Amino acid sequence: MNRNKYMDLLYNKHKDWIDISKSFGLDEETAKDLVSEMYIKIMKKLDRGLDISYGSADVNYYYIFKTLRTMFIDLVRKNKNVTIIRNYYRDGKADSFIDYQGKWDLIQKELEDCYWYDRKVFELINGGYSIAELSRKSGIPYYSLYNTYNKIKEKIKDML
Repeated sequence: MNRNKYMDLLYNKHKDWIDISKSFGLDEETAKDLVSEMYIKIMKKLDRGLDISYGSADVNYYYIFKTLRTMFIDLVRKNKNVTIIRNYYRDGKADSFIDYQGKWDLIQKELEDCYWYDRKVFELINGGYSIAELSRKSGIPYYSLYNTYNKIKEKIKDML
């Protein structure tokens, strides 16, 4: 069977895959996202020669279930400390109750008002340096950098 045939068989059970994802505790939107990611993952595996058929006219339901379950567990692990913010729509228009540019400007103003050392430490760590790496390169003690970074981060959180 070719890839398109498999994908057609998979998509015929699209509602089932969403229901399975929702049974893991996901909301409707996140379940749809997970199923979309599953389609991409299966497509890549089909390109590498995976056979997901069950008989001649169906897909291996258990394999898809295990794929969705694994992806859900990965999602939970990755987002353990992440807060998800959704834009809700009314009458086809997004609510504009969050002024992202205004928040960004507030953060930049707060950073400009910080002592230069605090600002530089925050920018370096936020830019991708790990605290340990920065400590090794600069010779500044790890906990000094850690405390400085957290102090600025908490200031910004309290401000927002």
